[in-house]
Amino acid sequence: MNLTRVRTGFGVALVAAFVSGCGFFGGSSDRDPVETRPADDIMDEVLEERRPNRAQSTLFDFFRNRDDAGQVGAVNKYIWNAALETLDFLPVQSVDPFTGVITTGYGTPPGGGRAYRATILVNDPALDARSLNVALMTRSGPASAATVRAVEDAILTRARQLRQQDSRF
Repeated sequence: MNLTRVRTGFGVALVAAFVSGCGFFGGSSDRDPVETRPADDIMDEVLEERRPNRAQSTLFDFFRNRDDAGQVGAVNKYIWNAALETLDFLPVQSVDPFTGVITTGYGTPPGGGRAYRATILVNDPALDARSLNVALMTRSGPASAATVRAVEDAILTRARQLRQQDSRF
């Protein structure tokens, strides 16, 4: 029994010596520090890439006919307004029409019992289903694909209605 204790003690001491020596050779002072950029800097860089270059515009650009009057910044105004109207029960946290991102907080739909949070991306000026990306979250995780599809369909239907109303005038 004493031999077993001696072997166990020797094994524990050997493992402890090995683990404690792991940082001795090639410690953190020998390595180059990893340079990371703050998330705000990365986001500012992405926003600058997506914004139109204003330096090339002139005063005469104001008088030129725009191709599509249904644009706000770089997004479709009908989808943008439809998303805000359809999800009006959610508190809006941030809105950026240049990048096309709408972020909301948690809210419960009328007649529903589950709280949702949404992030909407309108990434194209066309009134098309490919222009809209919706991410829904519940407090317990991502919402089901059927729920996301139903919200996208409701937004696109409302966008088409807004476009039809706009064309009547």
